Amino acid sequence: MTLDHSLAANALSSGYGSRTIVDGVDLELPPGKISVIVGANACGKSTLLKTMSRLVRPSSGAVVLDGSAIDKIPTKKLATTLGLLPQQPIAPEGIAVADLVGRGRHPHQKMFRAWTAEDDEAVAEALTATGVADLADRSVDELSGGQRQRVWIAMALAQNTDVLLLDEPTTFLDLAHQVEVLDLLTDLNLSRGTTIAMVLHDINLAARYADHLFAMRSGKLVASGAPAEVVTPALIDQVFGLDAEVFLDPVSHTPLVIPRGRHHADSRPTHIGAPA
Repeated sequence: MTLDHSLAANALSSGYGSRTIVDGVDLELPPGKISVIVGANACGKSTLLKTMSRLVRPSSGAVVLDGSAIDKIPTKKLATTLGLLPQQPIAPEGIAVADLVGRGRHPHQKMFRAWTAEDDEAVAEALTATGVADLADRSVDELSGGQRQRVWIAMALAQNTDVLLLDEPTTFLDLAHQVEVLDLLTDLNLSRGTTIAMVLHDINLAARYADHLFAMRSGKLVASGAPAEVVTPALIDQVFGLDAEVFLDPVSHTPLVIPRGRHHADSRPTHIGAPA
C-alpha cells in the first residue's frame, strides 16, 4: 500500500437532471488519513461521494486522482485504486456471502487469470475482519440488515484499494456494531495506510474517528479541518440548524455535541468554545 495517491474535487458541481446538488466544491482528501463528510439530510454529502467515485457525472469541474481526471481512467484500473461502498447496494438474488465478498477481487483479475491463493487470502481476511466468517456459506438474502452491511464492507475490504469511499457504512447497525465497524476502518487505515473518506450522520462519531472533517450545507463546503477546529456551536447551528453546546468527550478527547432541545435542564460541564 502507498500513501501517495491523491483524490481531489476541483470546482465540482453535480446533480440529477437540471437540479444541482453539489455546487462548486473544492476539496482534497488528506492522503493516508480518515476523512468524514458531515451535514444535514439532503445537503449533498452522498452525491459528492458518488461524483468523486464516478457514479455521478459532474456538470462542471472535475474529480482528479493522482493528477488525472477520473473520467479518463479505464474502469478496471480505477477500481484497483479507488473502492466505493454505496449507501444501498443490491446483492444478486441467492448469492452466498463468500461469493459476494469474492466479487471485490474482480478488479484484480486479468484475462485468462485463474483465481489464486492470494484471492482466497484476501477474501478470508475480509470475512474475518468484519466478523462474518461464520456466515460465509449463508445466502445474503437470509441475513439481517446489520449482517448484510458487514458483508458489504467485507467486499470493499477484499477489493484491497488504496483509497476507500464509504457512504454511511454504519447504516442499519446498532451502536455497538457502529463502533466496531469504525474501529475496523481505523485499523485498516493504520495498518495499510488506506485513505478513507466516508459520510456519517452521527456528528459525535464523526468527530471521534475523523482525522479531517468536511462540513456541507446546501451543496457547498462550509468548513474543513481537524474536528477540534471544525466542530463548534456556531458550525453546528450553521450546518444542522441545531442549538447545541460542544464539550470535550471524556473518552476520546474529541468534540462532543450536546443538543439543548426545549425540555431538558441546562447542565454545564466544561465545554469547548462559546455557547451558540
